Amino acid sequence: MNDFLRAIPLFSGLDDYALERLLAMSEEVELKPGEYLIREGEMGDAMYIIVEGNVQVRKKTGDSEVVLAERGAGEVIGEMSVVDQAPRFASVMALTPIRVMKIDQEMFMALLDWSPSSARAILKTFGARLRSTNATLQQREKMASLGTLAAGIAHELNNPAAAVKRGASQLRDDLRRLEQLTVRLDGLDVSPEQREALNQLRAQIDENAQHAQTLDAITRLDLESEIQDWLDMHYIPEPWEVAPRLVALGFTRDKLEQWDKVFDDTTLPCVVEWAAARGASISLLNEIADSAERISGIVKAIKEYSYLDQAPLQEIDIHDGLENTLTILRNKWKQGITINRNYTRNLPKIEAYASELNQVWTNIIDNALDAMKGEGELTLCTYPEPDNLCVEICDNGPGIPPEIQSRIFEAFFTTKPVGKGTGLGLHISYNIIVLKHHGRITVESKPGYTCFKIALPFNQSQKQ
Repeated sequence: MNDFLRAIPLFSGLDDYALERLLAMSEEVELKPGEYLIREGEMGDAMYIIVEGNVQVRKKTGDSEVVLAERGAGEVIGEMSVVDQAPRFASVMALTPIRVMKIDQEMFMALLDWSPSSARAILKTFGARLRSTNATLQQREKMASLGTLAAGIAHELNNPAAAVKRGASQLRDDLRRLEQLTVRLDGLDVSPEQREALNQLRAQIDENAQHAQTLDAITRLDLESEIQDWLDMHYIPEPWEVAPRLVALGFTRDKLEQWDKVFDDTTLPCVVEWAAARGASISLLNEIADSAERISGIVKAIKEYSYLDQAPLQEIDIHDGLENTLTILRNKWKQGITINRNYTRNLPKIEAYASELNQVWTNIIDNALDAMKGEGELTLCTYPEPDNLCVEICDNGPGIPPEIQSRIFEAFFTTKPVGKGTGLGLHISYNIIVLKHHGRITVESKPGYTCFKIALPFNQSQKQ
């Protein structure tokens, strides 16, 4: 066993006495395939040396687990959590029957005191695994963020797209009915006075159809009931369908009484049906146009959010990025979150890596929305400092406990439950702001108030 341990860089500098003590104080553990040696989230109180078999290192993300690495005989695992005395960052599961040596935290610290070479080996291993894990999870984080954004965008596009489809289908039927009624109306023998009234009615319908009536439900039902009774008395076909359309056009029973004075019993039913059909068709056209405009706006926001076909470093209006991010995340806040915008609109443009800044806005705003759990206020502020443009993103969620505020920008540190976060979002944001843009990012938090403040230099080329 001594020769086996000396082949491991961590123990290569130990003499026979130290190795004997290590073996005497260690514990041998055996596991079957599928059993867990380490579970994510538990406190790290020991490290392990794999003597026989293979294990898999896994980390929960959402409902699945990401495989970070596989380790075999002669490798050390679990040392990272022992060094920083933190909860386990990932789980370790046996792939085959395994036999490991368990070294508790006290023994591990003594090992570092005995052998400087062991400390150097640990640092080397620690650094290599951090880089490997960071690269794997950053890629996973990007894909997860992309998936979240794609789902939100799909939901936002689905509503106006469904409205276009529904409106086009209904419009097809309404136009067919309107054409039939127009032919009937043109075939009626009407007086010059009635012809003039029809021209005025057409103009009124076209005008009213451009402006939807904003009525509360009770008022609308009362008006529809009154008009439906009037339509019944005048033998208008399908009054339950015609009445809502006339109300939507702003017509009342008094207005219909005026029509009754101009048109006779032969002409009036056709005029009323024609008016309802014409108004409904115009309203549907407006609905389709509004929905198409909404789709166009979302697509425009996506393109500007990603800054497709544009140079990485460019002059940007910071408000465009914030607004595009809100558009992309709209599905998460539109139900119960109030957005307050305290923008200084006359701020100059700044030089920045626009798409990466949008990652920052997305990470911080998304965290704030999660913290508020669907109810609360999100406040966005922009203002100048002598050399910087400042952005504040604040929420009235539960806040970040004081004892962990100093750690929130650390890699792999997260306040979310196991499987809900990788702990890289704010770490990536910190790197983008501080290392890439030479700015600063700070946080102030207490119960009911959390505010991230970002300061960005106006000119990046001078910082290169």
